[in-house]
Amino acid sequence: MDNQQDNYMTEETLIETVENQIADGEPKKVKATLMRLVMTGTPREEAIKWIACALAVEIFDIMENEASFNAKRYDQHLDALPNMDWLDD
Repeated sequence: MDNQQDNYMTEETLIETVENQIADGEPKKVKATLMRLVMTGTPREEAIKWIACALAVEIFDIMENEASFNAKRYDQHLDALPNMDWLDD
């Protein structure tokens, strides 16, 4: 594995992290978002991937800017799903 791959989470790791957040019930917004998306017709697997995208934004900011996890922004991105216009920001 090259050094660049060491610095970034894989899709599999992000999905596993989201699944762990759901199982642990923390943050609560993750499970609520999953339920909302599934109840509106989104397949569970797709909803998990969307949530993983929101998580990836936070992970990227932490790694690139040596920032702290921004729970408020994560919540905002979860609230916006399935709209992902924030990915363009």
